[in-house]
Amino acid sequence: MSTLTVTTWSLEQTSSADVRPATAPGGDVRIVRAEVPSPEFSRFLYASVGGDIRWIDRLGWTYARWRDHLTRRGVETWVALDRGTPAGYVELEAQDEGVVEIVYFGLLPAFRGRRIGGHLLSQGASRAWDLADRWPGLSPTKRVWLHTCSKDGEHAMDNYLRRGFTLFDTKVEEEPETSTPGPWPRAYPA
Repeated sequence: MSTLTVTTWSLEQTSSADVRPATAPGGDVRIVRAEVPSPEFSRFLYASVGGDIRWIDRLGWTYARWRDHLTRRGVETWVALDRGTPAGYVELEAQDEGVVEIVYFGLLPAFRGRRIGGHLLSQGASRAWDLADRWPGLSPTKRVWLHTCSKDGEHAMDNYLRRGFTLFDTKVEEEPETSTPGPWPRAYPA
């Protein structure tokens, strides 16, 4: 089995003042919270955004596991809509002691390169900083963090840095080479 060298970068913000908003894209682009936990919708977003960049860790999740995850306290999904069509999403997850992770962030391939990503990330980071306002009993956010890797889009790291995230860790590991699964089997031509 062949392997792939993958570099993973971990980035953080330690103050809400770190958020550097992107200019909103033109047209009818809105960022809305998916307030009703929906395993079907969340799996669609995950598979559609990550299908061409080898997001595979959640593909085997059962319906029950998706439901259990999405109904956890402090887990939120924020969706970018372009004229009502899902264009991308950001998933937030509260952790201990006021830490919030941006677990997933990205755009469906057809919406990349249209200035939606910077706007979505700005809004996602801002929502991470005010997460406790929507979840009584959660500690106020003290730190927002995420990771990205060399398998992600070529502009990912630049977007994170432009939005005010700073690098705090880098790891290089060998991973088994996997094919891009697409949003469904054989979605992309061979």
